[in-house]
Amino acid sequence: MKKSRLEAFSDGVLAIIITIMVLELRVPHEPTLAALGLLWPTLLSYLMSYVFIGIYWNNHHHLWQLVEHVNGPVLWANLHLLFWLSLVPFVTAWMGENHFAAAPVAVYGVVLLGAAIAYYVMTRVLLASHARDSLLARALGRDFKGRISLVIYATAIAVAFALPWLSGLLYATVSVIWLVPDRRVERVLAGKRS
Repeated sequence: MKKSRLEAFSDGVLAIIITIMVLELRVPHEPTLAALGLLWPTLLSYLMSYVFIGIYWNNHHHLWQLVEHVNGPVLWANLHLLFWLSLVPFVTAWMGENHFAAAPVAVYGVVLLGAAIAYYVMTRVLLASHARDSLLARALGRDFKGRISLVIYATAIAVAFALPWLSGLLYATVSVIWLVPDRRVERVLAGKRS
Protein backbone atom coordinates (compact mmCIF):
# COMPACT_ATOMS: atom_id res chain seq x y z
CA MET A 1 0.00 0.00 0.00
CA LYS A 2 1.20 3.49 -0.77
CA LYS A 3 1.53 5.84 2.17
CA SER A 4 -0.65 8.37 0.34
CA ARG A 5 -3.68 6.10 0.79
CA LEU A 6 -3.10 5.92 4.54
CA GLU A 7 -2.67 9.69 4.70
CA ALA A 8 -5.85 10.33 2.70
CA PHE A 9 -7.85 7.92 4.87
CA SER A 10 -6.53 9.52 8.07
CA ASP A 11 -7.30 13.02 6.77
CA GLY A 12 -10.84 11.92 5.95
CA VAL A 13 -11.41 10.40 9.38
CA LEU A 14 -10.10 13.51 11.13
CA ALA A 15 -12.34 15.73 8.97
CA ILE A 16 -15.35 13.60 9.92
CA ILE A 17 -14.42 13.81 13.60
CA ILE A 18 -14.37 17.61 13.44
CA THR A 19 -17.67 17.61 11.55
CA ILE A 20 -19.32 15.39 14.16
CA MET A 21 -18.07 17.67 16.94
CA VAL A 22 -19.52 20.80 15.36
CA LEU A 23 -22.83 19.06 14.66
CA GLU A 24 -23.06 18.29 18.39
CA LEU A 25 -23.22 22.03 19.14
CA ARG A 26 -26.85 22.94 19.83
CA VAL A 27 -28.26 26.28 18.77
CA PRO A 28 -29.83 28.30 21.64
CA HIS A 29 -33.62 28.55 21.53
CA GLU A 30 -33.49 32.28 22.26
CA PRO A 31 -31.90 34.91 19.98
CA THR A 32 -29.86 36.56 22.76
CA LEU A 33 -26.22 36.69 23.72
CA ALA A 34 -27.24 35.62 27.21
CA ALA A 35 -28.64 32.38 25.78
CA LEU A 36 -25.39 31.85 23.88
CA GLY A 37 -23.43 32.54 27.06
CA LEU A 38 -25.18 29.66 28.79
CA LEU A 39 -23.48 27.33 26.29
CA TRP A 40 -19.96 28.26 27.45
CA PRO A 41 -19.10 24.75 28.77
CA THR A 42 -20.11 23.17 25.46
CA LEU A 43 -18.26 25.77 23.42
CA LEU A 44 -15.15 25.53 25.59
CA SER A 45 -15.04 21.73 25.37
CA TYR A 46 -15.51 21.98 21.58
CA LEU A 47 -12.65 24.49 21.33
CA MET A 48 -10.35 22.27 23.42
CA SER A 49 -11.12 19.23 21.30
CA TYR A 50 -10.85 21.12 18.02
CA VAL A 51 -7.35 22.23 19.02
CA PHE A 52 -6.38 18.67 19.98
CA ILE A 53 -7.66 17.21 16.70
CA GLY A 54 -5.86 20.00 14.83
CA ILE A 55 -2.64 19.21 16.66
CA TYR A 56 -2.90 15.53 15.80
CA TRP A 57 -3.65 16.32 12.15
CA ASN A 58 -0.74 18.77 11.95
CA ASN A 59 1.79 16.46 13.59
CA HIS A 60 0.53 13.43 11.66
CA HIS A 61 1.03 15.40 8.44
CA HIS A 62 4.56 16.42 9.42
CA LEU A 63 5.52 12.94 10.53
CA TRP A 64 4.28 11.28 7.35
CA GLN A 65 6.47 13.53 5.21
CA LEU A 66 9.38 11.42 6.49
CA VAL A 67 7.75 8.00 6.15
CA GLU A 68 9.19 6.00 3.26
CA HIS A 69 6.83 3.01 3.29
CA VAL A 70 4.03 1.33 5.22
CA ASN A 71 3.36 -2.26 6.22
CA GLY A 72 0.66 -4.13 8.12
CA PRO A 73 1.78 -3.15 11.63
CA VAL A 74 1.94 0.50 10.56
CA LEU A 75 -1.61 0.32 9.21
CA TRP A 76 -2.85 -1.15 12.49
CA ALA A 77 -0.94 1.39 14.57
CA ASN A 78 -2.50 4.21 12.57
CA LEU A 79 -5.97 2.68 13.00
CA HIS A 80 -5.30 2.43 16.74
CA LEU A 81 -4.65 6.18 16.81
CA LEU A 82 -7.79 6.89 14.78
CA PHE A 83 -9.84 4.73 17.18
CA TRP A 84 -8.94 6.93 20.14
CA LEU A 85 -9.44 10.11 18.17
CA SER A 86 -12.87 8.90 17.02
CA LEU A 87 -13.96 8.89 20.69
CA VAL A 88 -13.17 12.60 21.07
CA PRO A 89 -16.62 13.83 19.89
CA PHE A 90 -18.36 11.64 22.48
CA VAL A 91 -16.24 12.71 25.45
CA THR A 92 -16.28 16.33 24.26
CA ALA A 93 -20.09 16.39 24.26
CA TRP A 94 -20.30 14.57 27.60
CA MET A 95 -17.86 16.95 29.28
CA GLY A 96 -19.51 20.09 27.87
CA GLU A 97 -23.08 18.97 28.58
CA ASN A 98 -22.15 18.23 32.19
CA HIS A 99 -20.27 21.48 32.82
CA PHE A 100 -16.87 19.86 33.31
CA ALA A 101 -18.01 17.48 36.05
CA ALA A 102 -15.34 15.20 37.48
CA ALA A 103 -16.18 11.89 35.74
CA PRO A 104 -16.52 13.34 32.21
CA VAL A 105 -13.27 15.32 32.69
CA ALA A 106 -11.47 12.15 33.80
CA VAL A 107 -12.84 10.10 30.90
CA TYR A 108 -11.89 12.91 28.50
CA GLY A 109 -8.36 12.53 29.86
CA VAL A 110 -8.45 8.76 29.37
CA VAL A 111 -9.28 9.32 25.69
CA LEU A 112 -6.51 11.91 25.34
CA LEU A 113 -4.07 9.56 27.06
CA GLY A 114 -5.17 6.71 24.79
CA ALA A 115 -4.59 8.88 21.72
CA ALA A 116 -1.17 9.98 23.01
CA ILE A 117 -0.14 6.38 23.69
CA ALA A 118 -1.40 5.35 20.25
CA TYR A 119 0.59 8.15 18.58
CA TYR A 120 3.69 7.10 20.51
CA VAL A 121 3.15 3.45 19.55
CA MET A 122 2.67 4.49 15.91
CA THR A 123 6.00 6.32 15.92
CA ARG A 124 7.73 3.27 17.44
CA VAL A 125 6.17 0.96 14.83
CA LEU A 126 7.26 3.34 12.08
CA LEU A 127 10.79 3.42 13.48
CA ALA A 128 10.89 -0.38 13.54
CA SER A 129 10.06 -0.46 9.83
CA HIS A 130 12.70 2.12 8.82
CA ALA A 131 16.48 2.07 8.87
CA ARG A 132 18.24 3.37 11.98
CA ASP A 133 19.80 6.19 9.93
CA SER A 134 16.57 7.16 8.13
CA LEU A 135 15.28 10.71 8.15
CA LEU A 136 12.41 9.49 10.32
CA ALA A 137 14.77 8.03 12.94
CA ARG A 138 16.85 11.22 12.98
CA ALA A 139 13.74 13.36 13.42
CA LEU A 140 12.04 11.38 16.19
CA GLY A 141 15.02 10.95 18.48
CA ARG A 142 14.12 10.53 22.16
CA ASP A 143 10.63 12.12 21.87
CA PHE A 144 10.64 14.16 25.09
CA LYS A 145 7.39 15.95 24.16
CA GLY A 146 5.60 12.65 23.65
CA ARG A 147 6.77 11.21 26.95
CA ILE A 148 6.04 14.31 29.04
CA SER A 149 2.55 14.48 27.50
CA LEU A 150 1.81 10.97 28.77
CA VAL A 151 2.86 11.96 32.29
CA ILE A 152 0.75 15.13 32.23
CA TYR A 153 -2.33 13.27 30.98
CA ALA A 154 -1.96 10.57 33.64
CA THR A 155 -1.61 13.26 36.32
CA ALA A 156 -4.67 15.11 35.01
CA ILE A 157 -6.77 11.94 35.13
CA ALA A 158 -5.66 11.26 38.70
CA VAL A 159 -6.66 14.74 39.94
CA ALA A 160 -9.87 15.04 37.90
CA PHE A 161 -12.11 13.71 40.67
CA ALA A 162 -10.77 16.24 43.19
CA LEU A 163 -10.01 19.23 40.96
CA PRO A 164 -11.52 18.95 37.47
CA TRP A 165 -10.51 22.53 36.64
CA LEU A 166 -6.86 21.62 37.28
CA SER A 167 -7.21 18.67 34.92
CA GLY A 168 -8.49 21.08 32.28
CA LEU A 169 -5.44 23.28 32.78
CA LEU A 170 -3.16 20.26 32.47
CA TYR A 171 -4.88 19.23 29.21
CA ALA A 172 -4.39 22.78 27.96
CA THR A 173 -0.71 22.60 28.94
CA VAL A 174 -0.23 19.60 26.67
CA SER A 175 -1.91 21.44 23.80
CA VAL A 176 0.45 24.39 24.27
CA ILE A 177 3.44 22.02 24.19
CA TRP A 178 2.26 20.62 20.83
CA LEU A 179 0.77 23.72 19.15
CA VAL A 180 3.94 24.36 17.22
CA PRO A 181 4.52 21.59 14.66
CA ASP A 182 7.25 19.21 15.64
CA ARG A 183 10.49 21.12 15.09
CA ARG A 184 12.47 17.90 14.96
CA VAL A 185 10.71 17.06 11.71
CA GLU A 186 11.16 20.60 10.40
CA ARG A 187 14.91 20.49 11.06
CA VAL A 188 15.34 17.17 9.27
CA LEU A 189 13.25 18.35 6.31
CA ALA A 190 15.28 21.58 6.10
CA GLY A 191 18.52 19.57 6.14
CA LYS A 192 17.18 17.29 3.41
CA ARG A 193 16.49 20.27 1.15
CA SER A 194 19.97 21.77 1.68
